[in-house]
Amino acid sequence: MQRTSFARMQCSLARGLDVVGDGWTLLILRDLFLGLDRFDDLVADLGISRNLLTRRLTQLIDSGIVERRAYARRPLRYAYSLSPAGLDLVPAILALTAWGERWARPAEGSPLVFVHHDCGRPFQAEVHCSACGGRVEAGAVDVLPGPGGAAKPGTMVVAGRLAERERARRQERARQEEQEGEDR
Repeated sequence: MQRTSFARMQCSLARGLDVVGDGWTLLILRDLFLGLDRFDDLVADLGISRNLLTRRLTQLIDSGIVERRAYARRPLRYAYSLSPAGLDLVPAILALTAWGERWARPAEGSPLVFVHHDCGRPFQAEVHCSACGGRVEAGAVDVLPGPGGAAKPGTMVVAGRLAERERARRQERARQEEQEGEDR
């Protein structure tokens, strides 16, 4: 089955999904993060076909998410690891795993427990604000148009709604400033 490409969409999420947006890719990245670095180990752990794993690894290498290095010359064999871009995906993988723990955990219990190096305790991934450190949840996020925001595929409706929201926000801010000026 042919995958739909999101590469031309004016959306960072869509473009990210174009690279890592299928289940096999995320599981490969998880296994690389967990230290499985050999092709045969990935096949055995995931139960993925060799040709599908080859295609996914090639995509990930071409996208700069995975690096490979030869560890044997005869026969030629490669070890795989996460690149800096791949390591930047680990928080997303941990967040998706935390969601799975909450909403889709196997009846037998957690298959993996992640332990924080610094404190030595198990944790669930959370998103925190890079500015203030506060926990970020769905109801605590405002989305505004960014410098690349435009009504293009992937944001045809969203771009207009965000622009309307920003206009309303500015008008409300101006109204509040005017009110504060009158109160003085």
